[in-house]
Formats: sequence, structure tokens, C-alpha cells
Amino acid sequence: MRKKLLNYFLAGWGALTLNFILPRMMPGDPVEATLGRLKGRLTPEIEAAIRSAMGQAEGNIFEQYWNYLSGIVTGDWGVSVVRFPEQVSTLVWNALGWTLLIAGTALILSFVIGTFLGVLCARRPGEGLDRWLPPLLIFIGGFPYFWLAMVSVSYLGYSLDWFPVRHAESVERYFDTTWELVLNRAWHAALPIGTIVVASLGGWLLTMRNALIGELGTSYVQMAFSKGLSERQVIFGYAARNALLPSITNLGMALGYVVAGALLTEIVFSYPGQGLLMLEAIRNQDYPLLQGCFATVTFAVLGSNLLLDLLYVFVDPRTRRGGDES
Repeated sequence: MRKKLLNYFLAGWGALTLNFILPRMMPGDPVEATLGRLKGRLTPEIEAAIRSAMGQAEGNIFEQYWNYLSGIVTGDWGVSVVRFPEQVSTLVWNALGWTLLIAGTALILSFVIGTFLGVLCARRPGEGLDRWLPPLLIFIGGFPYFWLAMVSVSYLGYSLDWFPVRHAESVERYFDTTWELVLNRAWHAALPIGTIVVASLGGWLLTMRNALIGELGTSYVQMAFSKGLSERQVIFGYAARNALLPSITNLGMALGYVVAGALLTEIVFSYPGQGLLMLEAIRNQDYPLLQGCFATVTFAVLGSNLLLDLLYVFVDPRTRRGGDES
């Protein structure tokens, strides 16, 4: 375990170092662009004060690198250039909450529903539900998220007027109770979540279906049937547990990338999540904000993979000794 933790530490340090280097290799300077609009009207002292306020680090590259790492550890991620004088950490955390609401909820729903449907299809391969549901969901999953999002906005939003088509809540309305606010936000999130779930169900279904069909053909499952155990006991007590390992691996990897946001879906619905914030940082060359967004993604990916390693130990006891027990 210590070796894995060391690997995670080195991976995190390497990713954060690249996060420091890459923005500085990009052409242009957001502060220079801001100062350029005020050219001739600022004294050198005022320019220096603006640079300092916008988080333009002083000193050589090594001093900047040290200040950057110190800021990552202490939570001082600087000031956003495009939304000056707001703190980067505040912007990132606010956007992260909205992203987790739609992308996190959509991931959990699609995993649970898709895995359960995969079990139902694997019980009778080639018959009943398995004949039409997997091809249908794979066909729908072939369309990109943003295309489904635009279709849902056009039909369910504009034509039928069943759902709001933009923002995370009704900005022009005053809410008397917290419950009304929660319902309004859930109503706004329904369409973005629904489009992601519909588009990703097929992958989870096929992963579980194929793994479970393989497990149902193994000798230990046949032994369980020969002892008189019911189909439900064998599937949910033995076969599904082992068949779930590939899905758990995919879930752990997907959890990390949830933080990056469903970028195009957030753009279509003007949803104030992490993906939309990252796009705004890139378009405006807001380096402190861009570094804050990328650092969040780095921590999320590494944290989810570490959590996955720990979860694997409990789900599959063979991994506790590197598979020696198999």
C-alpha cells in the first residue's frame, strides 16, 4: 500500500507541475491585455499594484513555482483575472457543487440502472429483454451528449415547454421556502441529467451483461445451482458480485472525470458548472482560474483511483495478496 501511495504522490506532483508549466507556454498575457486597454492612463506604480492584485507572481520561475505549490497546499489559489477580484478557490468550489449535482447524479443513476438492466438481460441471453434493449441503448449511446441535449432542449424545452432550457434555477423568481428552491433546482437539473443518463446507459448495461454471462458459465456457479440454491441467490449472492468488478473499475475512473464537468452539456444548458468555468478560463487566458480547475480535476482523478484501489480489496479478496489466493 505504501508503494501505491508513493506512486499517487509522484503522479500528483507531476500533474501539478505540468499544470504550472503549460499555461506559461501559452501565447499572450491576460494582465497585459487588461493593462493595454488602460495604456497611457496608468503610472508604473499602479500597474505593479494591479499585477500584484491579479496574482501575477513576482520573482524568477523557481520562486513562482514554490509559491504555486505553497498556494496549492494552503488553499490560496490566487485571484481570477476575468472575474477580478473573486478568489479562484471560491469560484472553483461554487462551480464544483453544480457539476457534482448533474454529472455526479447522472453517473450514479446510469451506473445503478444500467448495471441492474445488465443483470436482467444476462439471465436470459438472446431472449425477451435481451433481444431489443441492448441494441436500442447502444444506438442511443452512439449520439454525443450535446446532440441529445440540443434535441431535448428543442423538443421538451421549447416545443412542449415541460422543462427550463437554461441556468441552474429561475433567476427572476423569489422563493418563499427552501423546499421551493430545491424543487426548482431539481426541475432545472432534470433535463441535463436525463440526457447524460440516457446516453450512457448502454455502456454500463453491456459491461455487466457480458461479465455476468461469463460468470454464469463457470463451475462454481453450476455447483451452486446443483446444491439447490435459487436463481436469485446464485446471481445476486455469487455471480453478480464477481461480475461487478469491471463495472466498479469503470465507475472509479468515471468518478474522477465527473469533476471535469459535462462540458458541452453545461454549455447547451448554460449550467454554471466546472466545465463551463474551465471554458471561460481558457477563452480569457485566466491562468490562475485555469490552474485551479485543472488542480481540482487532478485531485479528483487521483482520489477516485485511490478509493477504487481500497474498494477492490473488499470486493475481491484475491487482490489483498496480489492474486496469490486465486
